[in-house]
Amino acid sequence: MGNADPSVLVIDDDPEFRESVARLLEAIGLQTRQFSSVPDFLGADPPEGPTCLVLDVRMPGRSGLDLQRDLAAANRQVPIIFITAHADVPMSVQAMKGGAIEFLTKPFRDQDLLDAVENGLARDRTRQESERAFAMLKARFEMLSPREREIMLHIVAGRLNKQIANDIGLAEGTVKVHRTHLMRKMEARTFPELCRMADILNMKPKRP
Repeated sequence: MGNADPSVLVIDDDPEFRESVARLLEAIGLQTRQFSSVPDFLGADPPEGPTCLVLDVRMPGRSGLDLQRDLAAANRQVPIIFITAHADVPMSVQAMKGGAIEFLTKPFRDQDLLDAVENGLARDRTRQESERAFAMLKARFEMLSPREREIMLHIVAGRLNKQIANDIGLAEGTVKVHRTHLMRKMEARTFPELCRMADILNMKPKRP
C-alpha cells in the first residue's frame, strides 16, 4: 500500500462534468475513477493509495453531505472537496464543519480545484503513513513478553532498574536483561524514544 499511486474519485451525476474533471486531473498525471451516485461509490472497492473525493453536494438520491456523514460514521477518513452549482451558506458551513477541505462553486478556476486536490492527497498520504507507522510499532510491542511489557511500563514511568526490581520482586540483573531485550525489540535507542513510543501506544505508566 505504501507504493500505491494516488487517485481522485469523482462523484457527480453529470457525466460531462465528471469527464471534464477527469481530463483535467489526468493531464497532470493523476489517476481518476468516476461514479454517478453515492451508492455506486459505496459499492466499489476503495483505492489503496492516497485518495481524495471530488464530490457533488446535490445528486438524485443520497447527497454528497449524506455521504460525508456516512464516511464519518464508518471512520473512513477521506479528504473531500465539495462541488456545487447552487451553494448556500448553511450548506457550505455544514460541509466544512464535517471536515471538507474545500467547497467550490461552479464555475470555478481549474487551479483552485488542482490546489484543493493536491492538499487533499497530501493529507491522506500523511494519514496513511501515520497509520502504517502505528501498525509497525504495535506489532513490535506485541512481540514483547508479558514481563517485558510490565517492565516497559515501569521504565516509562521513570523508575530505575533497582526500583523496578523491588517493585516486582526480581533481581536487578534480571531487570537489566529484560530492559535490554525490550529496547531491542521495540527498536528504541534511548529512554526518551521509548517514552514517545509508549505515548503513541497510549500506554499508561505505572505509578510507584
